[in-house]
Amino acid sequence: MLSTRKSNWGRWGESDELGALNHLTPERVLDALRLPKTGKTYSLGIPIQRSGVPNLDYRGTPQRLTMINHEDEAMARANGGAPGVGANEDQLIMPSHTSTHMDALCHVYSDNKIYNGYPADEVTPYSGAAKCSIDKVGGVVGRGVLIDVAASKGVDQLEPGYVVTAADLQKALDDQGIELRTGDLVLIRTGWLEDYLANQGEMMPQPGIGLEAATFLAEKDVALVGSDNTAVESIPFDQNVYLGGHIVLLVENGIYLLENVNLAELAADRCYEFLLTIGALKITGATASPVTPVAIG
Repeated sequence: MLSTRKSNWGRWGESDELGALNHLTPERVLDALRLPKTGKTYSLGIPIQRSGVPNLDYRGTPQRLTMINHEDEAMARANGGAPGVGANEDQLIMPSHTSTHMDALCHVYSDNKIYNGYPADEVTPYSGAAKCSIDKVGGVVGRGVLIDVAASKGVDQLEPGYVVTAADLQKALDDQGIELRTGDLVLIRTGWLEDYLANQGEMMPQPGIGLEAATFLAEKDVALVGSDNTAVESIPFDQNVYLGGHIVLLVENGIYLLENVNLAELAADRCYEFLLTIGALKITGATASPVTPVAIG
């Protein structure tokens, strides 16, 4: 960790595993509940399926398999079920970092430490993460802010590999008449996901935030940063620093990340400020969870 940058290690105590979500006090949640004006809901997740969505090859393809269906009514017969009565069930086999997902604070480490200085080697193959795993996250509710960088630049999508700067974020906020506040849940639109879903183009490179923009957001004391791309940060990584944005946000500041967030409808409605809710699956020891964020405008 670079000592010259802001860090939240120890800010909420040496045993803290929640990170920047500590900003979401009851008072801030109540303030966020007053934001909706239209009552329109926006589902910001993308489908979990074998193809057609951004799946990284090394993670494996998500699988939905039919476990019980109309061809197997033995259990129904054994329990007194009438002919024609049965049940359909599935088995899901997928990476935790699939489709729209939330990174836990244990996901990335630097200098052999995860957030708050916990040792990185406390993540094991069978038990998972001993500290800062996704099951430590409760219900996330707060003020959501869309920063539409693509619209601010007058384009449908940013160029592949474009590195979003702090100035880009500030200009988009100024264009929208929005100011960031402590504890905000920030969603950044590059336009990349919309193009990928529509045209099934190349996965790489991707536009996203750079180190400067990540530091800007950390200094604003936001609680979460999401984007409509695969890593929130740009790929290739800014300044050739592998996972540099993750290190600034997740590791150094305990700021959670949302990846592959569908921001098209929010952007079309110019809904820049909203109530945002996120519920991660309580997977013990996991480094991430698929989520379906829901915004209410």
